[in-house]
Amino acid sequence: MIYGLCLILFLVGFYGIVVKRNLIKIIMGLIIMEYAVHLFIVLVSYQRGGIVPILQEGQSISEFVQLAVDPLPQVLVLTAIIINFGITALVVAIAIRLYEKYGTFDINEIRRLRG
Repeated sequence: MIYGLCLILFLVGFYGIVVKRNLIKIIMGLIIMEYAVHLFIVLVSYQRGGIVPILQEGQSISEFVQLAVDPLPQVLVLTAIIINFGITALVVAIAIRLYEKYGTFDINEIRRLRG
C-alpha cells in the first residue's frame, strides 16, 4: 500500500512536469518526483522490527545480521538529497535567467519569443 502512495506521489510530480507550462510548476514537479524516489528507496530498505546496526554485547552475529537494518540505502538517499539540491539550485538559476531575458515563466511564451 505504501509503495502505491510513493507511485502516486511520483505520478503527481510527473504530471507537473509534463502538463504544466509554467517553469515554477515544472520545477516543483521535479522536486516532488525526486522526493518520491527518496521515499521509495528508504521504504525498500525498511525492516519491521529492525534494530540499529550496532552489534550489542552478547548478541550473536547471525541474530544481528537477521535483525539489523541496512544503513547503506539511507546514506545513498542523503547523498542523493545533496545532489538533487544542487540540481534544483541550477534549474532555479536557469529559470531566473529566463525570466530576466523574456519576462515570463510561461514556456509557450518563451518559445514564441525565441530569436
